[in-house]
Formats: sequence, structure tokens, C-alpha cells
Amino acid sequence: MTKFTEKNSYTIIFSIIMVLVVGSLLAGVAQGLRGKIDENRRFEKQQNILYAMGVNNNQSDTDVEFIPTKEVENTFKKYITKQLVYQGGKITEDNNAYLIDIKKEEALTKKGNYQRRLPLFIGEKDGKTFYIIPMRGKGLWDAIWGYVALDNNLVIQGVFFDHKGETPGLGANIKERFFMDDFKGEKIFKGTEFKGVSIIKGNNDPLNNDKDDNEVDAMAGATITGNGVTAMLKKDLKMYLPFLKKILKK
Repeated sequence: MTKFTEKNSYTIIFSIIMVLVVGSLLAGVAQGLRGKIDENRRFEKQQNILYAMGVNNNQSDTDVEFIPTKEVENTFKKYITKQLVYQGGKITEDNNAYLIDIKKEEALTKKGNYQRRLPLFIGEKDGKTFYIIPMRGKGLWDAIWGYVALDNNLVIQGVFFDHKGETPGLGANIKERFFMDDFKGEKIFKGTEFKGVSIIKGNNDPLNNDKDDNEVDAMAGATITGNGVTAMLKKDLKMYLPFLKKILKK
């Protein structure tokens, strides 16, 4: 007589039970860690915003060192003086604007007559005002995102970029200092016309000394990712233009 454990049905039933047990355990662990996960996401957003405006722990020309998580909330409150939401031409203050999910906001605009909420952060450092804008776009393989910090003349003072799955050593270099630092001093306008900043291969300015050309030198072997950064900057900065133009008139 064949033992039950030797039957195919036993294997199937055992596999189903194990999937249910393991799935339940993982769901329980995830639920238990939910608070910590959400906290880490908050800290990461604060670190990235601060990094864009030059508040970080960099020690050398190649470092990308954030304010430590144990210090970031107090540092964020110190340097970010206002959190705003720009929606439908109106501006309101919201101390949790940094928690707005711009991916979800973008998706909502595709489902009807919805005016998305656009978070905007105003920072003060060394007597200088910064306007920090979040961005999200598409790289070669998946999402890319970041923050750009502008001064009162709408000149870029710093950026931070990150990605979900760009190629290491190529597109993934958008989060390296040598690439991000090239944006400092670049203008997003050409006269009165909005231009953004384009990542250009062979722009004859490899050291990016020309800050009036609205261009930075491309990364080798990462054309599509670079194009994604260009499109992201133009697309998302353009949504803030009515607000940004008011800054120029001050």
C-alpha cells in the first residue's frame, strides 16, 4: 500500500500549508515593522531635502554623506523654515508637505479633473534662501527621483538624485558627487524663457564651467538615464513656474 506521504497530493497540500504559514509570518513581521519603516522613509526624505540645499556631512569631494537619522528631524526643523503646498494656483502651508507622495499625486491627475498637490520647501542657510522642489521621472529601467534647490535668482544651488534600478557604474551614477555637483550654478532660464537643464553628450564643456548654457555634460554609457533626468527636470520644474516667476519679480 502506498503511503500517503508518497502521493502527489501530499506534496501539494504540504506546499500550500507552508506558503500560508510563511506568508502569515512575513505579513506579521511587516506589520510589526510598519512604524519603523515609515519612520525611516520620513528620515530619508528629510535627509534628501537637506542634502539638496547643502546641509550634509560631506568631508571630501567624493562624499555623499547625509545628516544622521538621529539628528535629521531637528536639523530639518532648523533649516526648513516653511513647507508649502502649491495646488491649482493657490499656496498653503503644511508642516507635513514633505510626506506628500508625488508618485500617487501624478497618478491621480490621470483619473479625472484633479489638481495635484505640489510640495515646496523653503530653507534658510547662512543668510541665504533656498527653494527646494521634488521631482520624479523615468530612467532606463525604472523610476528616478530627486530634489533641486534654487536661490532667489532661480540658479541651482544643489541637487540630489536617486534611482530604483539604474545600471551600476553607468546610469546609477546620477547619485554620485561628480554628477550632482555639476548642476551647481546652472540656470533654469535663458533670459525670460524657461529652459531647465539638459544632460548633453559632447557639449564641449566637460568641466561644466559654462553656467549660462543650461547644460551639463552627460555620463558615459548612460544616455537614456541622462535623458530621463533632463525630462524630469523640465517636466516637474515647469509645474512650479507661476510660483517661481513671482520669486524673480521680488
